[in-house]
Amino acid sequence: MKRKTGQDRSVAAGWRPATQAVRGGTARSEWGETSEAIFLTSGYAYDCAGDAAARFAGAQPGMTYSRLQNPTVEMLEQRIALLEGAEAARCTASGMAAMTAALLCQLSAGDHLVAARTMFGSCRWLTDSLLPRFGIEVTIVDATDSAAWTRALRPNTKVFFLETPANPTLDIADLAAICGIARAHGVCSVVDNAFATSALQKPLAFGADVVAYSATKLMDGQGRVLAGAIAGSARFIDEQLLPFVRNTGPTLSAFNAWVVLKGLETLDLRVRRQSDNALQVARFLEGRVDRILYPGLASHPQHDLAMAQMAAGGTILSCFVADRAEAHALLDALELIDISNNIGDSRSLMTHPASTTHSSLSAEVRESMGIGEGMLRLNVGLEDPADVIADLDRALAAIGR
Repeated sequence: MKRKTGQDRSVAAGWRPATQAVRGGTARSEWGETSEAIFLTSGYAYDCAGDAAARFAGAQPGMTYSRLQNPTVEMLEQRIALLEGAEAARCTASGMAAMTAALLCQLSAGDHLVAARTMFGSCRWLTDSLLPRFGIEVTIVDATDSAAWTRALRPNTKVFFLETPANPTLDIADLAAICGIARAHGVCSVVDNAFATSALQKPLAFGADVVAYSATKLMDGQGRVLAGAIAGSARFIDEQLLPFVRNTGPTLSAFNAWVVLKGLETLDLRVRRQSDNALQVARFLEGRVDRILYPGLASHPQHDLAMAQMAAGGTILSCFVADRAEAHALLDALELIDISNNIGDSRSLMTHPASTTHSSLSAEVRESMGIGEGMLRLNVGLEDPADVIADLDRALAAIGR
């Protein structure tokens, strides 16, 4: 029987997502390994000088340098593209490397970006601090108000940038409406899908042009490595993104790519189980805290939209207590749930965004985003939800709730 060394993308594209997550992009060496190999190499050798010249000229297939291509990283890129329903994907060293590259590869001085008000703190630093330094104009809008995106349009608008569900307020943006506005005006829509992943939501299916990730989160799923990913059309990835990453070097290591490949094999199982757990925890917290935000609850302001766009409510929820002192006291009373600013982990993790993930933003900006001093964000893991609930119940009782 002939050993398979490569993969026919047209065949893999016909597989269902669960199969793609396990086998998509797999390429085998002459040894016929079943698990993807880790190619820990910075460079590649050529049979002759002419081959080297031909590869650098693009006239001969093959790899030249691991800042540009690596077999392990390439397998991950192909798998992510398949799961997203994208023509191509490119991986980066971290999620923020992915966000930065997805924007800067297509923006220049004099261009205009429209961005969602509520985003991860470092993403707001990009829009509020970095891009304006290079002469790129930015307008911040309420992502839940689809008409606001139309009102923000200018003749020089080039990009819409948003995340849904948003970090940490779980705001839900109407992807079809916003991406439709972008396409109608020749604007590129870039969607951060880290809270949902392709297991729950596929922005490209709603008209998005580019989807970007912190693969550090649910794609890895066990808090082990940093990684980022960008998926979209082959033209965007090859003509706009590739020159930027080639020359700036936000390269993903082969080892980290291999870890994320292993994570993707169980992505669907983990995300759906953690979403089920999160819903149980959210139902418990409703009535025990001042307010709770979870897309899977009917009390969420955009619950119907969330359920139309997402296969489940996701693994993250946010809740509110009185103030920072009470929030910190609750965190300190936890025994099972870890105090940590990461998300997407198989372990339940809780943090106080105002003093961690969004602490670099001014109090005024945080308030405009809906991040109060009493807000807590909870990543619900794979533990038995009854144990997570018991830990929260005991910690809430310890602070008099």
